Amino acid sequence: MAINVNQTVPATTTVKTDKVDQNIQKQQQVAQQQAAITQPAMRQDSVSLTSQAQQFTKAQEKASSSSGIDQRKVDEIKQAISEGKYKVNVEQLARRIVQFEGELFGKK
Repeated sequence: MAINVNQTVPATTTVKTDKVDQNIQKQQQVAQQQAAITQPAMRQDSVSLTSQAQQFTKAQEKASSSSGIDQRKVDEIKQAISEGKYKVNVEQLARRIVQFEGELFGKK
């Protein structure tokens, strides 16, 4: 039995490969359509802060990083005491001590 190698490929083979290619293209189109349908559902949420909220956040960070002590004022008082220039208002001091003890022990 002899086989002719120079013979062209039968037309039925070409038709079959065209149908396979068409099926692949249809499957790809369906996959793209399904992806387009599901994409809006997979959208990411986002949040934006107002300028007031951003300022509040910065102020809160600054307050949490500070010690709550006005070091400049402390240094001024120390210097005034060491130079003998610091004067205590004894009447105001006594009034505030009485007020503090009243608040501490529940008496007004």
